[in-house]
Amino acid sequence: MRPADMGGGAADVRRGLDALSTFKKRVDDLLTTLEGSAGGSSKVAAHSLPQHAFGTGNFPEAQTLHLEYERVHERITSLSKSLGLQLEAMQIAVHGVDVTFDNLEDEQRYRFHEIRAEVNQSRDEMLHEQLKRDNKADHTDAGY
Repeated sequence: MRPADMGGGAADVRRGLDALSTFKKRVDDLLTTLEGSAGGSSKVAAHSLPQHAFGTGNFPEAQTLHLEYERVHERITSLSKSLGLQLEAMQIAVHGVDVTFDNLEDEQRYRFHEIRAEVNQSRDEMLHEQLKRDNKADHTDAGY
């Protein structure tokens, strides 16, 4: 059965392009909003606390709390950056569908693959860190 026999045709293609254009505008708006908000990676990265903010002197719990704070802060910063990168990649992908990937500029193709590689590397590093933490947790002394 041909697409024309299914009752669609040019009207369906036009609706699809309109939906894609609307989606692209939403992705563009999300990316702009994220980067301008307190959740943007540059703003999240700027909010850090020094170790002495948790206490000074012979207070090992403060040091442990600061180390955990740093780990969580780094993870939130990384997630914010990853979200921004994935929105940027989606922006390129939507544009690629609009103009067909054959007509996508080489610079945009390169950026898309660069983002993909960076997001994948970040994910792999996070999984590796999680495995290290899990392994350490298996060998800790829970007694006091």
